[in-house]
Amino acid sequence: MTVPVIELCDVSRGYDDGPPALDDVSLTVRAGEAVSVLGPSGSGKSTLLNLVAGLDRPDTGTVTVDGVRVDGLGEAASARYRRAKIGMIFQFFNLLDDLTVVDNVVLPAQLAGMARGEAARRAAELLDVLGIDRHANAYPGRLSGGERQRVAVARALMNRPPLLLADEPTGALDTASGEDVGQLLADLNADGQTIVVVTHDLALARSCTTRTIRLVDGRITADADAIAAESAR
Repeated sequence: MTVPVIELCDVSRGYDDGPPALDDVSLTVRAGEAVSVLGPSGSGKSTLLNLVAGLDRPDTGTVTVDGVRVDGLGEAASARYRRAKIGMIFQFFNLLDDLTVVDNVVLPAQLAGMARGEAARRAAELLDVLGIDRHANAYPGRLSGGERQRVAVARALMNRPPLLLADEPTGALDTASGEDVGQLLADLNADGQTIVVVTHDLALARSCTTRTIRLVDGRITADADAIAAESAR
C-alpha cells in the first residue's frame, strides 16, 4: 500500500462567529493520486488548501503532509516546509513581471539554497519538458495565459515537491488553454506526481484527476473512491 502524502484527522477550522469553514474533516491522499476538490463558494475548499499548504492552522485536529506535522509548525518552519514539500499553482499565475521566465522558475531553488548550476540545469529541463524553453528570456507579460500557467507549473516543480497543489488553475484561461493545462496536469500525474486540484470546473476535474471529493458547508459529502467501493459491495 502506498504511503499517505496527506493525512487530515478530525480537522476543524472556524473564523469569527460564523459556521466552521471546515467541520471535522478527515482525509487521506496517497502518493501518486490525482484528487480534485469540488464545491460551491464557501464550502471550505480554500481553507482545506491553506491548511495543507501550512498557510493556516486548524482549531482542532491534525494535518500531516509527507510525514511532517504541518499544524504544529511556526512561521519560519512553515516557509521551509513549503519550499521542500509543496508546489503551488494559482489562478492568476503569481509570476513576477520584472523577472524573466527562467528567473521566475529558478526563484524557489534560490530560496532553498540550491547550487546555481544545478538550479540552471533543472530550470532548463522543466522549460524544455513543458514546451516553453523558447521563452526562457522573455518576460511574463509577453506570454499568453496558457504559457504563463506553464511557467507557473515549472516554478512549482522546481524543487521536486512530493505534492503539487493547484488552486483554480484554469480559472483565468480560455477554454483551449484550460484544456491544455488539464492535459499537462494529467501527464504530470501519469509520471507519478501527487496532485490536489481545487476547482469549480467539473470538466477539469474529469480531465486530470481520478478521484473527486465534494465539500459542502465544510464537510466532505462525497468521495468518488468511496462511492465506487460502496457500489462494488
